Amino acid sequence: MDSTQIDTIIEARWIIPAEPYGLVLENHAIAIDKGVIQAVLSVSEISRQFSPVEHIVLPQHVLIPGLINLHTHAAMALMRGLADDLPLKEWLNDHIWPAEIKHVNEDFVLDGTNLACIEMLRGGTTCFNDMYFFPKESAKAMLASGMRGAIGMLTIDFPTAYANDPEDYLAKGLAMRDEYRHHSLLSFCFAPHAPYTVSDKTLTSILTYAEQLDLPIHMRLHETEAEIKHSLENFGMRPIARLQRLGLLSPGLIGVNMIHLTEEEIELTGNQGCNVAHCPSSNLKLANGYPPVSALLRQGVNVGLGTDGAASNNRLDMFGEMRLTALLAKGQSNRADELPAYQALQMATLNGAKALGLGDRIGSLVKGKMADITAVDFSAPELSPCYDPVSHLVYSAGREHVSHVWVDGKILVKEGRLTTLNEQEILAKALFWENRIKIKKNG
Repeated sequence: MDSTQIDTIIEARWIIPAEPYGLVLENHAIAIDKGVIQAVLSVSEISRQFSPVEHIVLPQHVLIPGLINLHTHAAMALMRGLADDLPLKEWLNDHIWPAEIKHVNEDFVLDGTNLACIEMLRGGTTCFNDMYFFPKESAKAMLASGMRGAIGMLTIDFPTAYANDPEDYLAKGLAMRDEYRHHSLLSFCFAPHAPYTVSDKTLTSILTYAEQLDLPIHMRLHETEAEIKHSLENFGMRPIARLQRLGLLSPGLIGVNMIHLTEEEIELTGNQGCNVAHCPSSNLKLANGYPPVSALLRQGVNVGLGTDGAASNNRLDMFGEMRLTALLAKGQSNRADELPAYQALQMATLNGAKALGLGDRIGSLVKGKMADITAVDFSAPELSPCYDPVSHLVYSAGREHVSHVWVDGKILVKEGRLTTLNEQEILAKALFWENRIKIKKNG
């Protein structure tokens, strides 16, 4: 039988495809052509069926789906460490918002997102869901890096340097989507900031657009007790009840954080088919609390993982989020078998893809999906010996062990080095912003 000509074969010691649950393949390979996975088979079988232009052998590596960061503010990489170890209200009102008013413009967002793309790519993240000002600049950075991205069309009820009012935010977001919608690496979300910054009128408009365009709504929700108190005082109900009244609780909703939930709200979230973006490091660092992740999962809620922005984390590190998610679930439940490693990996890959409406394209290594792949090198002494590659991936490995990254079958990180971005140029711009913000802060 003649073999089929294709672009690439990648073979590795292990492949963890993320579905079906629990599957680990040893001494297998992935066949890729025109950015699409053609097959995942044993090394011997794939060699018989396919003839590649490039054959990559990674004998001490594990291949996993590219990690998906379900919630971040990429440009805030330029605010990393700006104001740490402060209560949320002081951190936000006295430091972050004033810095944004002074500094955030098109150049800031472009330079900050470029910096974030370096960090995420080198850490095995291939797709991120962004929520920030000047989203057109975020799109430019995503495309320059070769990463896949979901661009949030941010909406807030107060004016900023980006837009004057809710109608202006929506108009600019929709115009940006129209301009970039034909790029296959980009998808889009409506991104109302939070219940306490967006009115009923604005949320109703967003829902109308989201239903017409079949786009997700990405929104902070039940992040703090202060948010819930504000809602009770101003709307006579908790935020989730308010969104339910407005019709926003649905499979199209990605609720970010979702920390302070009653049993009834957990059940409602599951019954309505909502998605949750869980950001454990940021939640802990800002002392907002820890969400009932296990209860949400048992209720059938699709929970993905995010880093939030580097200003409140301070790392865009999905390996760290996987490990912390698994460990905290065990500590919260007093059960060592709670949220096992494979489930944590699914949360960082397949669940994020499903939340973004991309579950048929990315999130797992199966035939017909796009070749978004991360290779992790298990040859380091701290990763030896290896009895269970899934356990190793979540509890032992870190982003420093990522060796290769592909998006759409194109290699973006090769043996730890970026192939698309000029790291020194981007770092020079980061230093420029550091000096500029320092001067303004101290002045």
